[in-house]
Amino acid sequence: MSIRTALAALLLVTATAACGGPSAGQGVTLRGKVYVSSSVTDQGKPRAVVEGTRVELRFTDDGRLIANAGCNQMQGPVSLDDGRISVAELGVTAMGCPKPELHEQDDWLAGVIEAKPTWKLDGTTLVVTGANAEIVLAPEQPATLEGTWTVDGLVTNDAVSSVPEGARATVVFANGTIAIDTGCNMNGAAVPYQLEGKTMKVTLGPTTRKSCGPGDEVETAVVQTFEGGATGFAIDRSTLSLTNASGTGLKLRK
Repeated sequence: MSIRTALAALLLVTATAACGGPSAGQGVTLRGKVYVSSSVTDQGKPRAVVEGTRVELRFTDDGRLIANAGCNQMQGPVSLDDGRISVAELGVTAMGCPKPELHEQDDWLAGVIEAKPTWKLDGTTLVVTGANAEIVLAPEQPATLEGTWTVDGLVTNDAVSSVPEGARATVVFANGTIAIDTGCNMNGAAVPYQLEGKTMKVTLGPTTRKSCGPGDEVETAVVQTFEGGATGFAIDRSTLSLTNASGTGLKLRK
């Protein structure tokens, strides 16, 4: 190799090191991805999350962090330079959480984020480490139709309302059947369903007609969602939307 060629190669290596390629500090590998907690440590000891919740970190394509610990949503523009998660202004919704433990968990996660924790990728696993806390997160796996879904909202003409307090309904898809359980007139009996593109066809079986209190509204929404032949369905991350031709439907979460 000539002296001139060797010098050019040295300059190229030096320039590459100085400018840097895609790296952890630039956060290129995190944008557009969602991570969910697999373990949480606080003060050097395992921290149990509230039942039915998890820590979720979503890094958007436009450079924001959206975080959730089971109740309020936190978000703000994020910098991932120098291996740290830095959110200049962390905005938090002010939704009233049904349990005090959820408020406490929200406050804990907000504190971890505002302290500018470090981050690193261990394979596909994201490890976020603060002064006294560590959150290990795995990439969120896309939800599939099969499995158990819980009704989370009632849809009327694109407007979504909450499920009435005290009412609960689940929908289970398994091996070509659908089973709806409202804890009242619909008791989880499985009936077949058929998929055609982005629609499904279900013929609900006969049920009793007793009053369900707060569950009446949910049962009515369920019946209307599946009546009329084809019901449209769409899965967005862990949310399933079921809508009939008139705009009535359900929002469900896994």
